[in-house]
Amino acid sequence: GLEGDKMSIIKFEFNPKVGIDNPALTLTEDTDGEGVGEPRFYLLSKESTETFGFCLHEELGCQGHVIRQIELGGVAQRRGLQDGDRLLQVNGHFVDHMDHLRVVQKIKASGNQVLLAVLDGDSYEAAKSLGRDLSQMLPDDIRPRLCHVTRDKSGFGFSVSCPEGTKGTFQLSVLQDGPADRAGVPPGSWLLELNGDSVKSYSHTQLTKKLKQSGNKVTLLVASSAVEEFYRLRGLRVTAALADTSRLPFKVRELHLVKGPAGYGFLLKEDDCSSGGVGQFLWDVDVGLPAEQAGMKEGDRVLAVNGESIEGLDHEQTVHRIRAREDQVTLLVIDPAGDEFYHSVG
Repeated sequence: GLEGDKMSIIKFEFNPKVGIDNPALTLTEDTDGEGVGEPRFYLLSKESTETFGFCLHEELGCQGHVIRQIELGGVAQRRGLQDGDRLLQVNGHFVDHMDHLRVVQKIKASGNQVLLAVLDGDSYEAAKSLGRDLSQMLPDDIRPRLCHVTRDKSGFGFSVSCPEGTKGTFQLSVLQDGPADRAGVPPGSWLLELNGDSVKSYSHTQLTKKLKQSGNKVTLLVASSAVEEFYRLRGLRVTAALADTSRLPFKVRELHLVKGPAGYGFLLKEDDCSSGGVGQFLWDVDVGLPAEQAGMKEGDRVLAVNGESIEGLDHEQTVHRIRAREDQVTLLVIDPAGDEFYHSVG
């Protein structure tokens, strides 16, 4: 469990960690004739030693995932979250229908930045009483995309247009069935980052030079026109941390281990990360034991234990998490190439 968790028949409380000031993403809050307001969006960021400054409750006699215990002076309060708000969306995923603990895990798995959509308590209750589909009150897609494009003989499969005399505004034309199209770049999307660096200060000439220097592979953070407008209207910079990464060739792996008579069959070692700082790495994977059978490879870095991020934890704390369940553990891991790639794109 998480420090500060309190569980009872009545409610579950979640006290995640928090962050730096980012403005709220706020939609119009005017109520309609039926007394139902609009969802509000908040982008919260934190350092690993901070908390998001609120608890998430499940309460008897109260529908939905309820925002409670907003910390005085904390990020949630400064951004405008209100006691009794109902959580509708986490990083673009609708969660109102999900099991409470699954929603808690989604917030924990988000790491140091999370985008929340909430509805005030009165509007939520009114919408429920009217039988409204709450998911229809939210935009279809608010996530940018990270796309890794490999050049073929025709090039990367996209061209860039930029209004004359401007910097940092680049729209992509995508060749159908070309490398960019296959990598998931939406036609007409806007380029936000190139290989982990913002393009907002680039001229067209500078961008072209950077593309040539990328060799045969390039990583793009892009947003469709609708997604770009969503953030632009709220004065927010889209970050790679919020991106849909499902189209990337680099994947994290979930390993479920059940302890055998000889244990799990691996060692955990704290070591320096190529990206800086320290991490927890898997070594000495024994042949034929549960770790190897689950797909563990030497050099994998551990990202989460039993669905909870270990970011900010030291070696002893990580070992304690692994041992928390006597006979089994689930690890989220990434290989060195993937680890280096994600660091390179922020």
